[in-house]
Amino acid sequence: MKSSTKSSNKKNSSPWVLLFLDFPFPRSPFTFGEIKDFWVQANNMKSDVKIRRGRSAGRGGNIRKIMKCLCSGEKAAGDDGIPASESPLPVENSASGRSSRTSEINKKPEIGNIEEAESSLRESGSLNYEEARALLGRYEYQKGNIEAALHVFEGIDIAAITSKIMISIGRRGDCPRRRSQSFTTPPMSMHTVSLLLEGIFFKAKSLQALGKFGEAARTCKVILDILESSFPEGLPENFGADCKLQETVTKAAELLPELWKLADASQEAILSYRRALLHLWNLDAGTTARIQKEFAIFLLYRDTRALAGQIEELPPGILQRQERYHALALCYYGAGEDLAALNLLRKVLSSHEDPKSLPPLLMASKICGENCELAEDGTSFAYRALQSLDHGCDQLEGVANCLLGISLSVYSKSAVADSEKSSRQCEAMEAFEAARKKTRMTDPNVLYHSSLQYADERNLDSALHYARKCLKLEGGSNIKTWLLLARILSAQQRYTDSESIINAALDQTGKWDQGELLRTKAKLLIAQDEFKGAIETYSRLLAIFQIRSKNFGSGDKKLQSSTRRLKMEVWHDLALVYIRLLQWHDAEACLSKSKAICSHSASRCHITGMLYEAKGLYKEALKAFMAALDIDPIHVPSLVSSAVAIRHLGHRSHPVVRSFLMDALRLDQTNHGAWYNLGLFYKSEGTKSSLVEAVECFEAAAFLEESAPVEPFR
Repeated sequence: MKSSTKSSNKKNSSPWVLLFLDFPFPRSPFTFGEIKDFWVQANNMKSDVKIRRGRSAGRGGNIRKIMKCLCSGEKAAGDDGIPASESPLPVENSASGRSSRTSEINKKPEIGNIEEAESSLRESGSLNYEEARALLGRYEYQKGNIEAALHVFEGIDIAAITSKIMISIGRRGDCPRRRSQSFTTPPMSMHTVSLLLEGIFFKAKSLQALGKFGEAARTCKVILDILESSFPEGLPENFGADCKLQETVTKAAELLPELWKLADASQEAILSYRRALLHLWNLDAGTTARIQKEFAIFLLYRDTRALAGQIEELPPGILQRQERYHALALCYYGAGEDLAALNLLRKVLSSHEDPKSLPPLLMASKICGENCELAEDGTSFAYRALQSLDHGCDQLEGVANCLLGISLSVYSKSAVADSEKSSRQCEAMEAFEAARKKTRMTDPNVLYHSSLQYADERNLDSALHYARKCLKLEGGSNIKTWLLLARILSAQQRYTDSESIINAALDQTGKWDQGELLRTKAKLLIAQDEFKGAIETYSRLLAIFQIRSKNFGSGDKKLQSSTRRLKMEVWHDLALVYIRLLQWHDAEACLSKSKAICSHSASRCHITGMLYEAKGLYKEALKAFMAALDIDPIHVPSLVSSAVAIRHLGHRSHPVVRSFLMDALRLDQTNHGAWYNLGLFYKSEGTKSSLVEAVECFEAAAFLEESAPVEPFR
């Protein structure tokens, strides 16, 4: 539910309920029948106000009379009912043409509340403060007035009523003989206990609806804590069967782990799942099955490291050694511990185990293909997988060929000679082509990496073709495909089309997953010199980071790390925008924000150097660029910028300039800035051969700049 302010919620809330919020509820001498009359009168008035808002003169007085009766214990003279002129009228709804009889339908849940009030009043003779708030809070929650409901529930002193509830249900669980020997009356009836625990449950649901997941979990936990303390051995049979108590317990046991998951508290979620399954809560078979299923899914996808711990604790003989290693490798890979997973897979694939086992071979190739230093091993694992298949399954052959293409593509970047690099790229393209044939163009992963390979080679038409097919096949469910398509369009200088793709992706993506999309949109705006729009987009992205941090806090380490990285990059992007606008102070403020996130960042040092460079301070700029290279020796932008700064300092043909630029091109052959500055270096030498080299460098730079995306394809 979306609500802007508390005042808007109060407008939607029942006016008579709002008056209840700040009144104490002493023991009332009225019978339940009289209170029922007051309640119905108040609701009739409320319905009347909704239908005829113009007639509000008599409303406040009537409510005040009823409230005076409830609080003072006196019945207002001459106020036996609502005047006939104030009764609801059956007017037509202008929007739908339906009769206002819907107001009568809306009264049905209220009658349920009245019946519960009657039940409590029959037993204790009155409706106390906490019971009233539990009833009214549930009423507001069911109407959808979440903030109003929470305001009502917060008036219940949970700490004060906990001991009374425990005493009451503890005596309920005593054996009949012990109960007969006790002459003390429990402080609360079971209906009251059920009502209050249900109120605590709805308070947790209200907090959940408002995004306060941690507080919601702690509130829900109170219910189970009370019952577990009262019945350490488990709930008695048929406990709470005569009221809603068992229903509330069941809902709380199922809700609690879900709340901890939303709060990114993995360990608490696991403990809550185990508690729900191990303690005797008298759960029905369906509820137990749902909890077991969600627990299994959670262990597989939210926290695989915890699942690895469970597997490691299994006694010998439950799993075979190969199966155990493979399962643990999957867990570690899911937790982001790639090298640990790879070491386990190497054990499975050793000569004395099962060197031809297909699943470990495919997984090992996948892990190696994501790491430049392991890409050669990735090709070896993929070739072994293809040999193991021996044309046995087209789909698996397609997967193996795709992994081979990925590893060869990454491996080509480490080649020193151009011929070697070109050869590996050709082999990669052949592997992707084979994968497309084997999978009959039905595997989106194959199409994605085919598009990516074509984009790297600047064959943008083919890249666009496969990116579109991949997006259609996935149904727009994968953010990285949207991003690739937008980047390919930007490389074709089709910025408007690229921005349309990003906007379509944003419409289909949840708020927490929009980070990369918004950053790409901002860069598209910068490419069109729309700096104001870019700054607004970055501000929107930073606001999302702030809300996420406030609502979720620290949770998934992997997610937290990627969020910090993206946030730092956003501050860097903003600093570059302000440098282009010559707003030095704003640029420095952005760099200061970045430093607060990570004090050792090659990218931040590089942008600091660019700020000095824009001011004409080349010595200070060079120091900043060298500081960046101290942090990351292969930081390509700093290699190029260092060469530029040295040239500006008067050393145009210094060998160090050429060394920096050649290192940059070895790491990124598509860097048009490196090619351009290398051309300037050769031109400054002045020889005939160097001028020929300069022309070739300028041609490469021009081609690459014309086909450069706003962000790298990978």
